Amino acid sequence: MATSSQQPSPKRPPEPVQSSTYDERRSLILYTIWMTALSGAVLWAAYLVRDSLLLIYISGLLAVGFSPIVRLIERQKVLPIGTRRFPRWLAILVLYLVILGALTGVGFLVIPPLAEQSREFWNARNDMLGRAQEFLISKGLLDHPLTLREAVQAAPVGEGSAGAVGTIFGTIFGVAGGVFRFFAVLILTFYLLVEADHLRSGFIRLLPRRMRSRAASASRDITLKVSAWLAGQLFLGSVIGLTTAIALGFMGVPFFYVLALIAGIGEMIPVVGPILSAIPAILVAATVSWKTALFVLIFFVLQQQFENHVLVPKVMERQVGVSPVIVIVALLIGGSLLGILGALLAVPTAAILQVLFNEFTSSE
Repeated sequence: MATSSQQPSPKRPPEPVQSSTYDERRSLILYTIWMTALSGAVLWAAYLVRDSLLLIYISGLLAVGFSPIVRLIERQKVLPIGTRRFPRWLAILVLYLVILGALTGVGFLVIPPLAEQSREFWNARNDMLGRAQEFLISKGLLDHPLTLREAVQAAPVGEGSAGAVGTIFGTIFGVAGGVFRFFAVLILTFYLLVEADHLRSGFIRLLPRRMRSRAASASRDITLKVSAWLAGQLFLGSVIGLTTAIALGFMGVPFFYVLALIAGIGEMIPVVGPILSAIPAILVAATVSWKTALFVLIFFVLQQQFENHVLVPKVMERQVGVSPVIVIVALLIGGSLLGILGALLAVPTAAILQVLFNEFTSSE
């Protein structure tokens, strides 16, 4: 009887119970802990150097906004034959010189008339103080006339001489710090403009290949929007300056063209800029009559209400492509977080976030 040549296959020993699920969970927990700790450390370090990061961000915005102008200067054909375009560093210097020349010209136009008006105002201080006190006495708000020295002595002085010295030194250090930060922004903006192409291409290469084209498109959109924001700021300053010149000239305020120039420049400083620019106009109008000063005050209040609620949202919507609701919300949030500087950076930041949001939410 033939026997089968096939032998039964040996049974495999049972595999040991694997703890892969446990190891994966353990690794995930450790990874989460380490990443949370690293994120906390990065956020804490960013908080410690927040002032420096803010300066870097401002420099980046200026570099992005000025880059189309720099490219336009580079393409000029004024150089000798054989050189097709300006070197980038020279184009940036030309831009800086134009801005510095404009600011110097504004200073020469503004400072001498303001100094003259200040002297006239100081010479008329006693007469104006007397008229103001007569008005207050007639309304029962003041018992008897005060001299200028009595008014100064009656003013609160804080913590005495020590407080005054501290205030003086604080002011000096504040001014010195502001000058340092100003030049730091100028220098950093210069180098960011010089290295703009390399920085942009280097950042895009860090991304996956499938995202590089979208990142390049977003970069172009951000550049256009920030440049449009700068143009919008200049347009707003021009509108405010022109309307101020017309109104002050119609009311017979002296040196109305200088005061209008101050108003136009102050328009570019959110929140306090319009207020500070209105003070010289009101003081100069007070040298004419108190009625003129009152009309000037009413004009600036109405102008700023129109500017804040109508002009800025509409101009920024047209120039930057950000809706009026987003503009107002951004101004409120920026002002609450960083004060004047936050309000100044609010609109371009909102425009950048809008571009990034549109890119990340759009379909592939």
